[in-house]
Amino acid sequence: MNYLFTSESVSEGHPDKVADQISDSILDEFLRQDPDSKVAVETFCTSGLVVVGGEVRSEHAYVDIPQTVRDTISRIGYTKAEYGFDASSCGVISTIHEQSSDINRGVVRATEDEQGAGDQGMMFGFACTDTPQYMPLTLTLSHSLLKILSEIRRESAGQAAPGRQPLPESDATGGNSLPAGTMSYLRPDAKCQFTVEFSSETHKPVRVHTIVLSTQHDEFDSDEAMHARIEKDVREIVLPRLIASLPEDLQALFDDRFILHVNPTGKFVIGGPAGDTGLTGRKIIVDTYGGRGAHGGGAFSGKDPSKVDRSAAYAARWLAKNIVAAGLADECLVQLSYAIGIAEPVSIFVDTYGTAHLPGKSCSRYPGSIRALSEEDITISRKIAELFDLRPAAIVRRFGLKNPIYAPTAAYGHFGREPYVKDGMQFFGWEKLDAVPTLKQAFGI
Repeated sequence: MNYLFTSESVSEGHPDKVADQISDSILDEFLRQDPDSKVAVETFCTSGLVVVGGEVRSEHAYVDIPQTVRDTISRIGYTKAEYGFDASSCGVISTIHEQSSDINRGVVRATEDEQGAGDQGMMFGFACTDTPQYMPLTLTLSHSLLKILSEIRRESAGQAAPGRQPLPESDATGGNSLPAGTMSYLRPDAKCQFTVEFSSETHKPVRVHTIVLSTQHDEFDSDEAMHARIEKDVREIVLPRLIASLPEDLQALFDDRFILHVNPTGKFVIGGPAGDTGLTGRKIIVDTYGGRGAHGGGAFSGKDPSKVDRSAAYAARWLAKNIVAAGLADECLVQLSYAIGIAEPVSIFVDTYGTAHLPGKSCSRYPGSIRALSEEDITISRKIAELFDLRPAAIVRRFGLKNPIYAPTAAYGHFGREPYVKDGMQFFGWEKLDAVPTLKQAFGI
């Protein structure tokens, strides 16, 4: 029997993502002025109000918090009073204070390489062969559809994509430009989920089973007429552009049997922070792997890279992706764990769910569990510890994490993105496959 799996994504206008983007935009401003800034910023947003709180330690930076907040909200698209939340009129309250000296003493050391982890905890990275990005298919489809919806919203309004925060950026799926005014009723808030049917024998995708899309919109007609128009546009404009952007093997997963739910309540006018409060770090599964693999519980946005919640999660993804890309496994979960103030990781764990392909070894797939951990997985984890420096300072250097590169990560996922260089800075460097040669040589592939 085949089985179904579902992942969701949310747009940059979702209230929790608004909060994430504000937190990461503030982080970027501190790092732009002082790369050694220690930042942990949380954001709460609701109708007409943004509250920013947290801890910061910086010797050289001054950030205009209200202006940064308003610029971010404007880039997202909340620029009209009728949305109930807009950049020019919302209140902004800042309660940021200095970072605890008890935390700082464990992070700042005499030499950079002695820098301890900014907190204890465990972080996970995951990769699989579902997609060319080595990401779960269900999450990739959900992200892609919402990126396209955002493109259409901006094209309809005659807007260019935001400059410093490219949403969507170079990895966004494309299509021919639409005439201004097409789907001009779109507002920034949206949610999407994809359910895909998988083969229980091969664990490969068989077909797209169900698509759920809720997209905020203007009130432009009767409830029934609005719902019919939006569903028609999704079928005739949004989905064809999504399908055309995919590789041929993934295009073939869309047949005429899939179920489509568009705005299932029938109406979605009140949205964004006016419809629901937004909080930093409340979309950690959207940010990572859509429910595949595992999650250590730590959020990313608003945290500088001394916080291993963020930097070690990036390193774990880099390891998992390179392990799969090197042909060592079809699916891989990597866990790193740390103690606050200690540089070396406490543990390194690898689970390939029985899909390892080490030379001279054969391994049959099983439902992943620690109890069934294979000899191959233990071999890979020990080899990782030998090959790669996973101390916080080394991770920061490897991926250039002291640069102001975080705002683009705060919508449409931190992983599966195309790495690129802009203004001399590497964005999404943890998505590079630069460890593949080292891994192949180490395992004799």
